[in-house]
Parts: sequence; structure tokens; C-alpha cells
Amino acid sequence: MRIPALVLPVVLLAASCAPATGDASGAGGSAEAPDGAAGASDGAAWKDSGPPDASADAEAGLSRLDQVLAALRADPQQGMRLYSVDDGWPLQVAGGYLFVSTDPALTRVAGDHDGWAGTAMHQDAGFSWVVLAVPKGDHYKFTDGTTYKADPWSRSYSYDTNGEMSLVLPAPPHLDRYFQIGDAAMQARTVRVYVPAPPVTHELYAEDGQNLFDPAAPWGGWKLEDSLPPGMLVIGIDNTPARMDEYTQVPDVISGQTVGGQADAYADFLESTLRPLIRKHYGEPGPVGLMGSSLGGLVSLEIAYRYPKQFRFAASLSGTVGWGSIDPATHNQTIIERYRDAGHQAPVLYVDSGGSGSCVDSDGDGIFDDDPNASDNYCENQQMHTALLSVGYTDGQDVFYYWQSGAQHNEAAWAARVYRPLQVFAGL
Repeated sequence: MRIPALVLPVVLLAASCAPATGDASGAGGSAEAPDGAAGASDGAAWKDSGPPDASADAEAGLSRLDQVLAALRADPQQGMRLYSVDDGWPLQVAGGYLFVSTDPALTRVAGDHDGWAGTAMHQDAGFSWVVLAVPKGDHYKFTDGTTYKADPWSRSYSYDTNGEMSLVLPAPPHLDRYFQIGDAAMQARTVRVYVPAPPVTHELYAEDGQNLFDPAAPWGGWKLEDSLPPGMLVIGIDNTPARMDEYTQVPDVISGQTVGGQADAYADFLESTLRPLIRKHYGEPGPVGLMGSSLGGLVSLEIAYRYPKQFRFAASLSGTVGWGSIDPATHNQTIIERYRDAGHQAPVLYVDSGGSGSCVDSDGDGIFDDDPNASDNYCENQQMHTALLSVGYTDGQDVFYYWQSGAQHNEAAWAARVYRPLQVFAGL
């Protein structure tokens, strides 16, 4: 069985003249960046973190700009987070868009609107700001005149040869993101949304969101936008340091330590917290699916198992479907056994792997063991496919199985064959 290390953080090219100097990764390097799980231990869900009640400010005759600036002066990071949920940065106010930099070194905003010369911002209490009347689709970054960095709080963004690029209300296709999305049980995280050219026909929730679109991701990432059929909106959910716990349906023992078993709580977070957020901003016009690789493939299957009527499709690439059987002395129910015992379920399933080798149950726990020299969870996924057929699934109809001999367990291999499950989902 392949248990990969925790992976951290498609490519959309921004046709801009942004200078090549500065941080090539765009938003990287700023201690104020909202990405990741840092500072997320409060578990606040998006629906509980809207902007503060502005009725008192309105009665006092304060403009929206005054209200926002007051919130930022009270707590810059909290203010940025509050207004990022429903509105998104840069914020529309009277006279244009409010740009805010929380990096004390970057006090100018440059973009298409000023030929990348850089417009000075007002320096305030822990942040800098300016209101500019720029056109929709404007590309921009913050700068000190030499270094250019993407806005770490921007709602919409893309990538060019210099890294991340911030956008102002662009037309599709583009990427959007939502910061610090979590609930009482799940750590908050960034959620990334690929918005295709209309009409949107399918919506796909995909795990390990850091790796789907960013060209700086391990092995070059998935480059997912290159494989997407028209009309497919993708919601990429970033993992957290608790990935191994969140993505597994039962505990198992790894190197003498018991880990895992929070996948049902993660499924509830996706269904009850994240889906309402996505519906609010994008609707839900067509079938909804799930997709992931390795442990992300396992949790995609678990979410479909927990909510079989809510999802039309689930894809698992090189899924760790033998999880629960790594330590035979404490064998817990694997997803193979879970699906076999439940019988035929509603979602259409896609299962694949690379690897190769002989498959034997060497420890007698009922789950085939991979050849450690050629493993991509090959044997357990082959067994998963066989188990699905045994309870009434039909090849090419409601289960699709693919094996790519010798394929490795990494993003490059998944990027090369992800078009297969995407084609299956697009046909539903």
C-alpha cells in the first residue's frame, strides 16, 4: 500500500505586462498571507464570519468605505477575512475598487491600469489602501517599485510566467478562492474554484486543491485546467496538516502510531458547510461529483458512500483503498469491505492505479498486498474493482476501472490520465 507524504500546495496564462522582478510565486513570502491552516484553529465556518453589522455606522452616516476602513483599523487581518467571504478583494466601493495591502513593504498597486508603474496607496494603521476606478479583468500586483507580489487576499487570480497574478472581477475562465473555510470539526482552509466559460454543466469537488492548478506544485501539479471538459466547475479543497486524519474513514496504525478516522466529519463539512457556500456564489445547475488521488481518492469514495444520493460521481486515482488493513493486528473496515458490505450504491464510480506486480494476501487480513517495489496501490484497487462487480456494478456503466502499467504515485502521473475520469463525469 502506498502512503504518500503530506503534499502542500491550471495553469491559466495572464496576458499582462507584469514585471518579472520580485517573488516569482506571487503571493509567497508574506507573513500576512491568508492561505493555509495557520491561524485556523478557531474552526470558524464561512457562514458565521460575514462582515459586522453596519447599521450603527449607517445611522452615523458612514459610507461603505468608511465602514470597511474602520473594521481594518480595528484588526487588519480580521477585517480582510470578514470582507473576503461574501464580497472578495478588491472590494467594490463608491468610485471604484478598494485595494488593500497588509504588507508594510508594499505600499503601491501596479497593473494594467497604470502600465505597471505603481500607484501610491494611503498608509494607514497596519495596512495601505487606495480606491481606483479600474476596468473589470485588470491584472494587478502590490509593489515597492522593485518587488512585485500578487495580492494574497484577491478573490480572483491566475498564473503567468512570473507566478501568481491577481485579477479584478475577470470574465471566465479564471480561478477564485475563499479563505479559512471550516466548521466546528474541520480545520479552516483555502478553497479554490476554477470557473469555466459558461454555461456550467457539472460541478466537481476535488481534494488536495493546492496541487490542482498551481504550476509550482509538486511534480508540476495536475495542470487540471488543461484536461477539463467545457462547462465543468471545479472546487479544489486544500488539504491541511491533518490530511491523514481527515481523508481516512477509520483509524489505522502507521509506524506504531494510531492515526485517521475523521473522513465522515470531513464529508459532513463538505456537504453542510462548503456546498452551501458554492451554491450561493455559483449555483448548482448540473450533476455534482467528487475526485481525488491517493488518500484523496479514498476520501472521495467515503464521501460518496456517506452521501450516496447527493453525489452523482466519485473518482479515485491510485486511491489508498486498503486503509484500515495496514496493521493486521488492528484491522478496521477498509473502503473495499465497506462498499462490498453495503451493496450497490447510486454514484457512478471510477477507480484506477498504476503500478504492477503479484497480488497476494500475505498477512491474511483479506486485503491484497502490493509488491513494494512496484506499488501504486495496484493490488488493492484491483480488488476494489472486483468487489464492486460482485455486488452488482457493471463495467462501463456505473463503474469504470483503469490500470496504467508502471505509472508512478505522483501528480505528474495523475495529470497524465485525469482526462479519463473527467470524460466519464462529463458524460453523465
